[in-house]
Amino acid sequence: MTQTLVIAMIAGRRCAFLAEDVKSVIETGMIVPVPRAPEYILGVTALRSQALTVLDCRIAIGCEGHDHPTDERTIVVSHAGHTYALAVDQVDDITEAGGDPVPVPGGLGTQWSRISRGMVETTSGPALLLDIANLITSPNTRAKVA
Repeated sequence: MTQTLVIAMIAGRRCAFLAEDVKSVIETGMIVPVPRAPEYILGVTALRSQALTVLDCRIAIGCEGHDHPTDERTIVVSHAGHTYALAVDQVDDITEAGGDPVPVPGGLGTQWSRISRGMVETTSGPALLLDIANLITSPNTRAKVA
């Protein structure tokens, strides 16, 4: 089965989002911090008068965060009636999956397994297909991954 994917880099790993789950890729303007928000929430920003919660994907997975995202673009997704801007290290490409996802190799760690649907082959190499719901709703900020 061929599916269109949005490829991004997060903590040194090629990650993929199903294009059907991505509303847009935007250049993020000013991010306003939210007092007492969890560490993985960078703040809020606006997209055409709509508030977006900005999440740092690195911290949500359990990796070290950045002082600021390395790419000014974020991946906009919706989940459970809310819209989120996912800060990644780099938005890379749009490509096609070469087949269905296969199980994640054991060496990636439990944090990566928790937020993924499996590995998928693309024209530019393998990528970890992310599960947006698990990335957003169940961040693990205590355990660190390599």
